[in-house]
Amino acid sequence: MKEENFLSIIGKHQAHQGGLISILEDIQKKDGYLQEQALRIVAQETGFSLVDIYGIATFYKLFSLEPRGKHLLSVCSGTACHVRGAERLKERLEEQLGIKAGKTTEDMRYTLETVRCIGCCSLGPVATVNEKTYARTDQEKIIKVLELYE
Repeated sequence: MKEENFLSIIGKHQAHQGGLISILEDIQKKDGYLQEQALRIVAQETGFSLVDIYGIATFYKLFSLEPRGKHLLSVCSGTACHVRGAERLKERLEEQLGIKAGKTTEDMRYTLETVRCIGCCSLGPVATVNEKTYARTDQEKIIKVLELYE
């Protein structure tokens, strides 16, 4: 994204309480991740230190400092999902996609991650693709789900 676009986003949110997070959200939506250049411009224009901005960008799971794939796959690794087979689910996705959790496929189609809790423990194991939740899934169901996003 061009510097003018960053400045436009910053101007839109700068005066609002919580504006920094809104600025980072908008940049993430446009670019798919937070580039170093963007963080430096935000620091310069808002008066926040680069360290503070980096702290926010790395604290919230919403933000990524590296490009993500078109489809974000998340597998819950919380206790309820873990005991119901989430680890096998993750391993099956790693095998199918040819990547480890935390990585993105070379074609930038998928990013696979594990998360501590999705918030629907009674429905485990749970996975999400983008913002859609798939409950009580297993190794075979998750591959069928994946085919919906090809």
